[in-house]
Order: sequence, then structure tokens, then C-alpha cells
Amino acid sequence: MNKAELKEFLDEKVIQYNNQDFIESDPVQIPHLFSQKEDIEIAGFLSASIAWGNRKMIIKNSHKMMELMGNTPYDFVMSHSDENLADLETFVHRTFNGKDFGGFIKGLQHIYKNHDGLEAVFAKNQEENSLQKSIHEFKKIFFEIDHLPRTQKHISDPLNNSAAKRINMYLRWMVRQDTKGVDLGIWKTISPASLSCPLDVHSGNVARKLGLLTRKQNDGKALAELDTKLREMDSQDPVKYDFALFGLGVFEGF
Repeated sequence: MNKAELKEFLDEKVIQYNNQDFIESDPVQIPHLFSQKEDIEIAGFLSASIAWGNRKMIIKNSHKMMELMGNTPYDFVMSHSDENLADLETFVHRTFNGKDFGGFIKGLQHIYKNHDGLEAVFAKNQEENSLQKSIHEFKKIFFEIDHLPRTQKHISDPLNNSAAKRINMYLRWMVRQDTKGVDLGIWKTISPASLSCPLDVHSGNVARKLGLLTRKQNDGKALAELDTKLREMDSQDPVKYDFALFGLGVFEGF
């Protein structure tokens, strides 16, 4: 396919997958459970943070996280007790355990109490066509307070050449505003043009088959290469193509 044909093909796949049917098999369903801004962004952040491995297990454990917080994530973050955090210690998703969960609750409280919330932190350090510095600075702020060293591995740092798939997916959920009903688009201070594709094994393999990516590792350098290609197809909303790449890989075995 030439460039025009490839864009037409991927645009069709975006339409096919970027609709409300997508939600029932994706962890994006978790923030959709809520209506208050802070509940949405906290529920989204926590579920995106455990979004690796089997998708059914991700969704099941994300629901469990919400239940452990009484299905009131913002209230739990802001007014939890030590006893409440002890109740989280039974939680486990792969290498993310109850101690990590408790550390994330404390980090989120710090963000809301001292830094005006998640949107403000990510918006503060955005650069033209990039939120990678924003993610780096967010991680520093998140772990300013006392924390277990092991918990740091659960937030990636793109300035250490990570593709930061989960946090880029979270930012897509919060920022994209396209009326299709999948991404929530509740953050108005960040442009969708600045988003990066949530690069994982599925989207990476499809991107290579389509000639959008030559680098073999799914790392920060690969993400920069893919982002450049996607921006050539749509500079204002490049990560809409995540739906096409992911859908082709997961649902079609492309």
C-alpha cells in the first residue's frame, strides 16, 4: 500500500473499532462507571496502571480495586485511614500487590492535596507534540512522599527510553474528545495532538507489518518513530490510530 491507501485503510479500521462496542472488552470501561471528574480520573489511572497481561483479568481486578475503595475512589483517596489501606493488602495483579496499591493511594492523595490534581500535573510540563516530559515529571511528583522502592517500577519513565504504554493509554482516555464514546475526554488543558500511541506488543507488531515501524523493540525510540508516522496521517489526533493498530492485532490477528 502507498501512503494514501494505508491512511484510508487505517481510517476505516478506526471507525470499525472506535465505538461503544469496544468498551465491553477493554479496561476503559472502569472510568466509564463514574460521573464525577475526580472519580473518573482516579479510576482510569488505577485501572490503566494494572493494564498488562490477560485483558479479562485486568478488567476483573480493576473492578476489584474499585470495590475495595467502596466504589468512591476520590473520597477514598482523600479520606482513607491506615485501617483502610490495610484492607487493600489482599489485592494482587501480577507483580502489582496490595502494598503497591496502598502506595498509589498515598501518591494520588499527595497529587490532589498539594498539586491541584492529576490534570494539572500532566498539563504543567507538556511540550509541543509530546507529553513525555509531563510523564517524567509526574512520576517524580507522585513519588515525592515516602514510598516502597518496589512501587516505582509500576510507573514508567519515557525519559529512560520506556514506551510507557499504560500511562500513554491513560492519557488517551482522559484527553481525546471525539464524541465516539470510548475515550472520556474530560481534560481540556491538554491537546490530543500531544498524545503518544500506547505502544504494546499488538500495536507494535501490526505497525511493523504495515511499515510504520522499523525498530524491533517496543521502547521509547520505537514510540518516537511510530508517533512521527501517525502524525503524518493526522497531526491533530494521531492516537486515534491506536484503535486501528490494536484492533487489527487483538481482534483480527493481523
